[in-house]
Amino acid sequence: MGDRIQINRIVARLTASYLGVFLIVLAVLSAVAYLFVQRSAQEALEPLLAVPEGRAALAATMRRVGLTIALFDIPLVAVVGVAAYVLATLSVRPLLEARAREERFAADAAHELRTPLAAIGALAQSRRPEALETIAGIALEASALLSDLLSLTREAPADSRLHEPVDLARVARTQAEELRRNGATVEVSIDVPPSAYVVGDERELRRLVANLCENAARYALRAVDVRVRAERDRVTVEVEDDGPGVPPELRERVFDRFYKVDEGGPGTGLGLAICRRIARSHRGEVVLEGRNRFVARFPAAG
Repeated sequence: MGDRIQINRIVARLTASYLGVFLIVLAVLSAVAYLFVQRSAQEALEPLLAVPEGRAALAATMRRVGLTIALFDIPLVAVVGVAAYVLATLSVRPLLEARAREERFAADAAHELRTPLAAIGALAQSRRPEALETIAGIALEASALLSDLLSLTREAPADSRLHEPVDLARVARTQAEELRRNGATVEVSIDVPPSAYVVGDERELRRLVANLCENAARYALRAVDVRVRAERDRVTVEVEDDGPGVPPELRERVFDRFYKVDEGGPGTGLGLAICRRIARSHRGEVVLEGRNRFVARFPAAG
């Protein structure tokens, strides 16, 4: 409630500032217009200004001019006041989004770290010889979880992200071969062209492909296929496994934070959410086509 009141105060101050600037400009323009009309009327009525009737006619004319200007200015101020409020609201929207990301990160971190911290506390109290090694493993998992949460919270604007030509074919080949080297229990096949360039952050794109490969290896029965297609205006990365797949009604939910088709399965449930965040920051998309094929599409480097 306090944050909302503070945001409303900021919006009110910005609205007042925008409207105040407009009122100053409008007052100056209205005064200039009034004086210009007054001078023109004086020149037109100059032969009659020596008599009371002429001066009365000039005064009546200027009253009508002043009323006309006021009748024009009042609705204009009302319209600009609404526009100033809308502009102020849009100006604080990034602040609201940043605050929402902070709150979401704090809630997610508190929720997900409660279990490993409780386990560490219980193990520390047990004083068993093997407890230290178990605690170290849990701490590493908690650190990885925090890293994933920070990655999702980080919403860097496009102009601050590193822009460089990235060969997605090379990235996919490297990640697939690394999956093999890390002892994947399934066969990993690679089908990529000599090169397929996009523009973006290679570290982020490498993480996206790695997450897709690791996710496929986690659920595959015997094989994972990694394919890259380079078209004229688009580069596509496909990672497919031969596992049981995802039911149609859950194909969008798998991209939600902490959602796992198998609740008791490995992982934090953040990998695919990170993939979607990275893809969107590169003007691309990640979707699940069919039951097992994850497809990431990006604009090709022009």
